[in-house]
Amino acid sequence: MKKGLNLTELFATEEQLEKAIMVGVWFSKSPNANLDLEGSLEELAFLAETAGIEVVGEISQNLTHPHPKTYIGSGKVEELKMLVDELGADLVIFDDELSPRHQRELEEVFGNNTKVIDRTALILDIFAQHADTAEGKLQVELAQLNYRLPRLTRAWTHLARQAGGGGGRTGSVGGVGLRGPGEMQLEVDRREIQKKISKLEEELEKVRERRARHRSQRKKTNIPVATLVGYTNAGKSTLLNAITSAEIYVADQLFATLDPTIRQLQLPGGTEILLSDTVGFIQKLPTQLVAAFRATLEEIKEADLLLHIVDASHEHYHEQSLSVLETLQEIEAGDIPILTVYNKIDLLDAEARQDLERMAGANAFVISARTGEGVESLQEAIADELFSGQLMVKVLLPYSEGQLVSIFHERGNVINVEHLEEGILMYGRLPREILPYFEGFIQ
Repeated sequence: MKKGLNLTELFATEEQLEKAIMVGVWFSKSPNANLDLEGSLEELAFLAETAGIEVVGEISQNLTHPHPKTYIGSGKVEELKMLVDELGADLVIFDDELSPRHQRELEEVFGNNTKVIDRTALILDIFAQHADTAEGKLQVELAQLNYRLPRLTRAWTHLARQAGGGGGRTGSVGGVGLRGPGEMQLEVDRREIQKKISKLEEELEKVRERRARHRSQRKKTNIPVATLVGYTNAGKSTLLNAITSAEIYVADQLFATLDPTIRQLQLPGGTEILLSDTVGFIQKLPTQLVAAFRATLEEIKEADLLLHIVDASHEHYHEQSLSVLETLQEIEAGDIPILTVYNKIDLLDAEARQDLERMAGANAFVISARTGEGVESLQEAIADELFSGQLMVKVLLPYSEGQLVSIFHERGNVINVEHLEEGILMYGRLPREILPYFEGFIQ
């Protein structure tokens, strides 16, 4: 029996994907993105470049709603087909997610030598290329399978047409249709994928439970957690490396980092926190990825403070930041305190920097993670935000005051402890409301 399709068969090989034409549609009655059509296609081109694809042309159309059969109008389909033939493109990339029917109908128009994929498929392919850890690979595979399952019908149409004799129709006995080899293989593939999805979901639930245990243990240490969030390629990993020496992979490409990284960060004054980096967001983030990366995204929901990193050098940084804020609301993290950090100011000229600083105001920070400019002020602001209700104190507690020692560890933030002959010398931050308990021991 023929085995089920491999995941990678959804996408062509790198050689086949060498030339692509992008297709963008702007729906006048229901614009569904922060970026305009031009900005969205620029981003799609960057995604294609990240995936190793050369974009050789683009085509766009304004519509009130998608064409039920081919997504774009019939005249535009013919124009696109002519462009595909003229430029020798073997891949067409739509900027929005296509239904299985749209994909199938368009591929029939273009023929076997031209594949049609959408923005979601392209992002999934990039995630598959960049997933390095076992957890990352599990999450990406689950997202790919959920995307692929409803699209299986197009993989076996050539066999279905051969089933049952003349005209491609299946025969029947007693009114019951006989299933041809294509349909039988399709059902086998569908069952195999559903079984695999169930297994992956079970494995990722274990990952989720393990992460929850780790978060619970971190909370017991009473060390605050700040999490970096932002649009992909905004410079989150560069900032994490700059202030924690994390040495995680950094590249000028989309989704260079998929797996969360947590490092200790010593703030001015000696206070320690945990700083975590997460996968970057993007507009039209595939729902399959949001679901598959639930365990990872829950790290964001449990943070005490979010640092929203914005690429200030990007032409559409305002629209990108709106997409991030919308995604935070979608994953129920919109109520967490947030500091906005405008990064990459080293790429701006003097006038642009002045405009940014004027626009940012007092509640935002302007930095360059690459050069370090503004980073120290940002760290001071993080300390103020996380410990605004606490005071730095030094206390000498007699050994008989074990309960106060425990309270300091549980409710405060301990920076240093020394065991002296006369007692335990503790230095760190304590909430204002419990300071009276330590009054007689403050040094």
